[in-house]
Amino acid sequence: MTKITAAITAVGKYVPEYVLTNKELETLVDTNDDWITSRTGIKERRILKGEGLGTSYMAIKAAEELLQKSNINPEEIDLVIVGTATPDLPVASTAAYVASEIGAVNAFGYDLQAACSSFLYGMSTAASYIESGRYKKVLLIGADKMSSIIDYKDRATCIIFGDGAGAALFEPNNEGLGLQDEFLRSDGVGRDFLRIEAGGSLMPTTQQTLDENKHYVYQEGKTVFKYAVSNMADVAAKMLTRNNLTEKDIQWLVAHQANKRIIEATAKRVGVSAEKVMMNIHKYGNTTSATLPLLLADYESQLKKGDNLIFAAFGGGFTWGAAYIKWAYNS
Repeated sequence: MTKITAAITAVGKYVPEYVLTNKELETLVDTNDDWITSRTGIKERRILKGEGLGTSYMAIKAAEELLQKSNINPEEIDLVIVGTATPDLPVASTAAYVASEIGAVNAFGYDLQAACSSFLYGMSTAASYIESGRYKKVLLIGADKMSSIIDYKDRATCIIFGDGAGAALFEPNNEGLGLQDEFLRSDGVGRDFLRIEAGGSLMPTTQQTLDENKHYVYQEGKTVFKYAVSNMADVAAKMLTRNNLTEKDIQWLVAHQANKRIIEATAKRVGVSAEKVMMNIHKYGNTTSATLPLLLADYESQLKKGDNLIFAAFGGGFTWGAAYIKWAYNS
């Protein structure tokens, strides 16, 4: 029997209309455009405005674009996974709501939380469902409304994050295309350096936690940067070594968009030139779970069937990993 592999067959995206520029941030915190650009590569980020609009709003929009482009009937979808660090509600599944709203009435759905690695982990999960033979269409969405957990008086974090969503459909493939290999890791030491301190079971919400601003993202930038550079580069290089690939075999590096310097360090380690590195951090900032699918959507027109893509991500927890995918279609 021909081995079933899991291939991405369609992508979609959504970014909010409101553009938060470096210039506007200069009016909120002590910073400037040159400082932000030189250290992060970010020029602007998108922010979701509007009462009652959460992560699900963007996830639905990204999914709807995918469905429209691919002519897929949502009733054929078996499973919806939403990778997110900012679910609509703490208990009710964002994915279940998204599935219902897009008409995926025959699907089950759940959220996956691995911070900035959520979509990467989700690729592994979606592929496993497909490879099992029991499911034919798995919709994986990465979506985050980071503006909902960012303190816009904190210079260390407010310059980095933005809002957005991207979606990818996974289906069975008999040509050997799709997910080829993966290497996923985590280290609990990360919770000391990148976290939201209050609002969970460890420190439930009180008036004191609210007064002390403990419900916003805290990041120890230098430590996170150090871990991210070494770990993302290591796992990306491992994908090449394990699969007997050289930089000449790679068409694209699809790296989490946290910091331009981290992306460049990863590219240098794998030996790929700048024109092979997908980059949109200057437009969106770090959209956490959404960075990888947003890259795929932005670069879809340049992707060709059989292209070798190396994915790499690093996030809070710490969580990190890499994956090797053979692209399955011409746009």
